[in-house]
Amino acid sequence: MEKEYQIFGIRAVIEAISAGKTIDKIFIQKGLKSPLFQELQTLLKEEQIAVSYVPVEKLNRLTKKNHQGVVANLSPVAYHDFENLVISTIESGSNPLFLVLDHLSDVRNFGAIIRTAECTGVSGIVIPKKGSVSITADTVKTSAGAVFKVPVCKVDNLKDAVYYLQGSGIKTVVATEKTDKLLYEVSMTEPLAIIMGAEDIGVSPALIKLADDKAKLPMIGEISSLNVSVACGVFLYEVMRQRI
Repeated sequence: MEKEYQIFGIRAVIEAISAGKTIDKIFIQKGLKSPLFQELQTLLKEEQIAVSYVPVEKLNRLTKKNHQGVVANLSPVAYHDFENLVISTIESGSNPLFLVLDHLSDVRNFGAIIRTAECTGVSGIVIPKKGSVSITADTVKTSAGAVFKVPVCKVDNLKDAVYYLQGSGIKTVVATEKTDKLLYEVSMTEPLAIIMGAEDIGVSPALIKLADDKAKLPMIGEISSLNVSVACGVFLYEVMRQRI
């Protein structure tokens, strides 16, 4: 994480949260105790901010400053409210196109995906709050600034997000090898959400089962999968091709 997106010290972190700054993640020294720390703990629970409890050595690697046992990573951008974004997209009269990313962990892949998403008119990108990539300085750089133009939402549960999309009249298509249907055979002209997973893990079985349709890329080489940002690009441009 670039230094401009990092803050440290209990009071500084409390003030940042109270000021409405978007905190991506907080690292707290194990065993930390003080009245001020209890104030921070209460605030973290209220705001549902992800916390990692780590040895002091980890914090010392993150910063050489007097961190007082607390280091926080600020997000370069504010995340959007998922349900509000879905509603506003539908009400705008545009044809919705959402991207749901499961198990994505590489910040540069994320940046590349956001860049392609901006070029293809994606309405918003949905990622889980836990166990997933976040927006970092590297993401901003790789996206070539597109991260400031494409809304990104963090949700507690991707299954609930997919249910909400479906309930809002948005068709969900999952990218998976566990189908005989190529993406060129799937209709993508209607309101749509594409669900993608990382190339090593893929999409969670629960999400594959939940999706309205499945699609895969044709592969004739010996390597079993494409880089996720490349696969995402193929899917998004097939949507554009069908809609144009």
